[in-house]
Amino acid sequence: MSEPSAFAESLFPFLQPDADEAAPAALAAGDRLPSYIRDHRARLRERFLNGGAPALPDYEMLELVLFRAIPRQDVKPLARLLLDRFGDFSHVISAPMARLREVPGVGEAVICELKIVEAAAQRMARGRILQQHVLSSWAALLSYCQTSMAHRDTEQFRVFYLDRKNVLIADEEQGRGTVDHVPVYPREVVKRALELNASALILVHNHPSGDPTPSEADIAMTARIRDAADALGITLHDHLVIGKSTETSFRANGLL
Repeated sequence: MSEPSAFAESLFPFLQPDADEAAPAALAAGDRLPSYIRDHRARLRERFLNGGAPALPDYEMLELVLFRAIPRQDVKPLARLLLDRFGDFSHVISAPMARLREVPGVGEAVICELKIVEAAAQRMARGRILQQHVLSSWAALLSYCQTSMAHRDTEQFRVFYLDRKNVLIADEEQGRGTVDHVPVYPREVVKRALELNASALILVHNHPSGDPTPSEADIAMTARIRDAADALGITLHDHLVIGKSTETSFRANGLL
């Protein structure tokens, strides 16, 4: 008698991985998963459950993610290929979907699993700062910014809106742009602050180049927003520029 999973796949072929994810060595529907693959997956899951992420190198963590997308073949070669292409686990997870599609063996099921992990990481990081006193949770704020923005291939501008007690009440994207520019409208930033009854702001944008050094345009734009906010009694606490592995604070660098 075939295993339930094989039976289900034979009846519901749309549940199988995308065709472009089926390597020549992939098993035909109804074949039993070879013991070396089955045992490897079991051992890997056990090591993860017993030791957590520190017990696994990046390629094995990536294998765990790929197991669900490609249930019937060895995913180690694809995990290593992805790491060769993008560098490390975090860069694979956050890679743009268009670039992921360029990798042989990557289809929609793989992309979906990778993006679920990325979204979960961002949501967890955001949960640590939302409705929290931001100035006393600064490390968590920086971690969230790095998680959600450091690996983007285009610029994104977002605003954290705070109440009178500096509790974060809203985290909103104000604009997306190109690899080196994003349109920002000070009037819209301040208008939204009034709508939310916010008393303070923190501006954040990323530099896809990886260098978080503020440009002259960044400095000029920040000054315009600060002036507009000051006129309405709204405090601009900081402007953070997010790079690949670090960030620049306008306030810490005397730019605000």
